[in-house]
Amino acid sequence: MDVRMKRIKMILPVPLPQQALHHFAEQIPSGLRRHDVAIDFVGCRAGATWLDSDYEATLADAFVLDAGARAEEEGYDVVCSFSTSDSGVAALRSRLKIPVVGAAMSAFSLAAQLGHRFSVLTMYEPWRRDLVEVVRKCGLSASLASVRSIGVRPDTHELLSGREEIVFKALQRSALSAINEDGADVIVIGSTTMYQSHAYLASVLPCPVINPGLVAYKVCENLLDLNLAHSKIAYPSPEVVCDSLFEQIPPIFRNG
Repeated sequence: MDVRMKRIKMILPVPLPQQALHHFAEQIPSGLRRHDVAIDFVGCRAGATWLDSDYEATLADAFVLDAGARAEEEGYDVVCSFSTSDSGVAALRSRLKIPVVGAAMSAFSLAAQLGHRFSVLTMYEPWRRDLVEVVRKCGLSASLASVRSIGVRPDTHELLSGREEIVFKALQRSALSAINEDGADVIVIGSTTMYQSHAYLASVLPCPVINPGLVAYKVCENLLDLNLAHSKIAYPSPEVVCDSLFEQIPPIFRNG
């Protein structure tokens, strides 16, 4: 008996060329992928660039909604906002009946289960405020020890490639400060752009280190296996649907 391949749509909240999407996909190693689950990484047609402000956050929410609104029609079984901004999650949960997962919500919820207090490491100082707000929306502010930034501008195309020696050590120092000064007993990597630091940090820190992208993927799998999705009481469907609203906006990158 043939079993239909399950499909997950991973949406990055900014426009990205195909090569950059490939870098993001690399953080889910082949050994953890399932033969019965296909994963597609996509960027937005336009919108945000750095997610450094409320202005950019609003653009990201809108264009992630655009990227995922027709996921059910496209044959997907799960949609994931593959960023610790959790851009567009609430809107997509309203629009869709299939599960919609946020990378931040997944990572922070797991961190709260693994220890008493967690700290989030981020590269970019403007992301600090948004991370604190996402933790609040998850109802986990009491479990947040700190959000620490190393003050390095991110590169959404190359991620950490070529900067490992500097960035990894800076993240290690920041994590140790979070543990020794802030009382953290779990560390969360604060962006899916930082996944290359996970193996190093996990090898040098005395506590669990969470890679949000990988956790989000596993949450997608779990929801598929358990046949669960978000509550439509909590996220009611709209009476009027306008999925074509963004179609007149040309994509910045034409992938595929």
